Amino acid sequence: MLRDLFVIPLPWLEQNGTDGGLPIRGYGFMLLVGFVAGVALAARQARRMGLNPDVVYSFAFWIFVAGIVGARAFFVMQYREEFVRENVLATIGAILNLTEGGLVVYGALLGVMLVGTIYLVVHRLPVLAFADLIAPSLALGLAFGRIGCLLNGCCFGGLCETPWLGVRFPPTSPVYERQLELGQLHGFRLHDHSETGQPRVAAVYPDTPAQAAGMQVGMVVTAINGQATPSTAHARHVLRRGSSTLIVQTEHATLTIFAPSLPGRSLPVHATQIYSSVNAGLLFFLLWTYYPLRRRDGEVFAILLLLYPITRLILEAVRVDEAGKLGTNLTIAQWVSLMLIAGAIALWIYILRQPPGSVLPKQPDSASSMRSGFTKAVEGQEGS
Repeated sequence: MLRDLFVIPLPWLEQNGTDGGLPIRGYGFMLLVGFVAGVALAARQARRMGLNPDVVYSFAFWIFVAGIVGARAFFVMQYREEFVRENVLATIGAILNLTEGGLVVYGALLGVMLVGTIYLVVHRLPVLAFADLIAPSLALGLAFGRIGCLLNGCCFGGLCETPWLGVRFPPTSPVYERQLELGQLHGFRLHDHSETGQPRVAAVYPDTPAQAAGMQVGMVVTAINGQATPSTAHARHVLRRGSSTLIVQTEHATLTIFAPSLPGRSLPVHATQIYSSVNAGLLFFLLWTYYPLRRRDGEVFAILLLLYPITRLILEAVRVDEAGKLGTNLTIAQWVSLMLIAGAIALWIYILRQPPGSVLPKQPDSASSMRSGFTKAVEGQEGS
């Protein structure tokens, strides 16, 4: 994991005898790379269609802002209790701090769709034709962005039973911290008791300190290191302190789980960030290849809107960084995926009812400005 790719030295700090600089975060850097690559690709495609690339550049600014705001707003609403601070200013500061990640892909997509549609309608540009134009760029940007998730250590998967296939993360990563607070680094895993909500042992891993201490699946943990644990949240808070030796009190016994030291890396987990990046890359290739073959405006974007939620449903089954919502095992991303699939089906029904044809491509010499370029394309299509 490389949260900081490099640090830009700041001379005025060095002159004052202070070590420091401006860290370049791997997460933010890959987001920037994905955005630049996506805009460059869309501009190239616009140029091939005879459109002024300024159309893309102007549009890109607004959807970039909308994407970041939407992605952050979705994350803050999902984990709102983690952003509460001692006063309003501190809370706002926590919300605006993006250096450690905290952006949700579906929040970005919803923000882009909303603001992008408003922008295109206001400027009298064909919504579906432009959506097709940028659809491959969205998938390409996502492919780069997921590599940023890998560098940041977020969006991680569950334990990988094939160690050589899994990825191990360092102690500063979200993966390591999650495994520590669930007891996995000591050889067991806690979850909520279905009736009382108390921490209950859900698994005991072989050849670990927990197994050597006699811990068994089904035990209810009442205290850890002398602190009562009426809920799993209390137990996780105690375990998060990182003590190598644990004195675990259960309903019927007291166990001493002795580990000489905590491991230097997390247990191997599925590299869901890489899976997601490869998935987005394949989706980009499909959309880019299909673009010249489209028969109606909106088809390329409709493919993106249908296939990505389907693959996301599958990938979410491998990830363990989010809990189920609405009394089910489905995560919030899976619920949104189901809604988007329904929306994609409705969009396909609308598209297939339209006559074949597109407002693009058009003759290169007819692109004199953002609005007139599209207007002439529409007029040319209507007169054919």
